[in-house]
Amino acid sequence: MKQCRPVFYVSDGTGITAETIGHSLLTQFAGAEFQTRRIAFVDSEEKALDVASQARQAGERAGVRSIIISTVIDGRLNAILGESGALLIDAFTPFIAVLEREFGVAGQPRVGQAHGMVNQAAYEARINATNYALSHDDGANTRYDEADLILVGVSRSGKTPTCLYLALHFGIRAANYPLTDDDLHRLELPPSLRPYRNKLFALTIDPLRLQQIRQERRPDSTYAKLEQCQREVRAAESLFRAERLPSLSTTHTSIEEIASKILTVLGIERKLL
Repeated sequence: MKQCRPVFYVSDGTGITAETIGHSLLTQFAGAEFQTRRIAFVDSEEKALDVASQARQAGERAGVRSIIISTVIDGRLNAILGESGALLIDAFTPFIAVLEREFGVAGQPRVGQAHGMVNQAAYEARINATNYALSHDDGANTRYDEADLILVGVSRSGKTPTCLYLALHFGIRAANYPLTDDDLHRLELPPSLRPYRNKLFALTIDPLRLQQIRQERRPDSTYAKLEQCQREVRAAESLFRAERLPSLSTTHTSIEEIASKILTVLGIERKLL
């Protein structure tokens, strides 16, 4: 039986950076199992001691050493985390000395700056893009003139979380359209999408995984039956091929990878806001 290793993403800010770095590292080890937890705003010795205790106890329960991936700036707090006995991966410190030598100046540690509201315009772009994604979710609004991209796919194939990720991280105005039975029967793009085909990107998913997701949402419904999922996915993929839409399976792909692939294929360039 595989051991499930406890992993803690620890930060003196939101923890988003620690989690992103940690996830990228852990995905390199496909055969391992992890139980992850993000702990944000660890900005005092008391909080660091509490996290260290949690990591120590989690490791003892699992019978294997915990891992702490830290973006905490304060070296004293990282030292406390390291005393837990966990494997401590300090995501920032190894690079600071290299950059100090390159720039010829000492770094000035500032807590919480990785995701701070440094640029008001960038912050507003994120908010506006998020509002756009929400108002154009699930085909609620099919006026797509201002959209940067439009995701299409069957219900629960990952369109909404991808749109929100693109909005929150890159300020992308992403809409999504769920393919209905009528769309799938016709095997052609709905009229509302045809003028925007250069903005379209298709998401597909393994029918079994789709059935599991739908079963959680609507247990024992026709919507969640495996046969229904198989039929919809088969028809959707036929539509994508017929219309020559770029597509990607979300079954075993992280949301970060999905977003990156979409932006690359559609040629959309955005700096991290």
